[in-house]
Amino acid sequence: MASDAQPTPVKQPVTLREVAALAGVSVATASKALNGQGRMTAETRTRIRETAQRLGFRPNSLAQSLLRRRSFTVGLLTNDTYGRFSLPLMAGVSDALVDAGVSVFLCNVEDDPRLAQLHVDAMLDKRVDGIIATGKRIDRHLPVDLANLGIPAIYAFTQPDPGAIAFVSDDAGGARLAVEHFCRLGRRRIAHVSGPASFAVVHARAEAYREVLAENGLPVMEPLLGPWSEAWGHDAVRKLFDGEGFDGTRERPDAVFCGNDQIARGVIDALRERGIGVPDEVGVIGFDNWQIVAEATRPPLTSVDMNLAALGREAGLALLSLVGGKPALPGIRKLPCRLVVRQSCGRPPDG
Repeated sequence: MASDAQPTPVKQPVTLREVAALAGVSVATASKALNGQGRMTAETRTRIRETAQRLGFRPNSLAQSLLRRRSFTVGLLTNDTYGRFSLPLMAGVSDALVDAGVSVFLCNVEDDPRLAQLHVDAMLDKRVDGIIATGKRIDRHLPVDLANLGIPAIYAFTQPDPGAIAFVSDDAGGARLAVEHFCRLGRRRIAHVSGPASFAVVHARAEAYREVLAENGLPVMEPLLGPWSEAWGHDAVRKLFDGEGFDGTRERPDAVFCGNDQIARGVIDALRERGIGVPDEVGVIGFDNWQIVAEATRPPLTSVDMNLAALGREAGLALLSLVGGKPALPGIRKLPCRLVVRQSCGRPPDG
């Protein structure tokens, strides 16, 4: 049986011509008012914008892009295959750009120069407004040259080109937060277990560790360096508790500051196997605040957070400024870390 129902007509988008007609102005004047251009009274500009809003007018983004010679897209390049650092950073970048109507798309270049160049060429073909480069460590450059592309490039959590703008976390400042926290807790034999010596951050954190102990008149044990792994944390406990102790004595650590959260988790597991209580006998602090690790550790792990989302947001805002034609001084900007206190070390008396 045939139905008499008629198909629902598709609503056509409101045109600029309709906005102009209802506002009583020319199409050109309406266009200028909605784009923040042209000379007209404030009353006229307000009337046009209110009319457009009332009608539900949506500008043609492609036409606007052509008019302003912008694509309102930004490329994010990374070699952080697992997204451990790039994903929270990208969240910050997106947060900075969303209000400006700018979209971000992520390209993983791994450590392949050919793949990296292919992605850069594709971004240039798409007329991206700029590029943000990020990585998995701050002392290695992505395998691609981003200089002289004709568009702004910002670096975040990776080694920049000379004369570029870069944002990194203050690793030394983060280490200070951890060791000073132990000092406020009354810990007096603080050990440091970190990653490979080939990483610049390992040395920055170790130097801050030594400085804080010296400032507080506490003994310094030479940092133990190894892989970024739970297994190394477990092995480091054997070295700390079966070795010579501090200054050749048999005194054992009452706190361990670790170079990342995986190492810290291995330290805590090894201490538990020895029947050593955490944090009652030994406090433990990690670095990175990788929540999936820190919150699942028993007890939950106190850790230094590098504020990667905030770092990404600053990089995004800096890129917007450059795209808008505002100059900025080159150089590396260090952003502060924060200490996220959980149960693995306890709170200071005034905390």
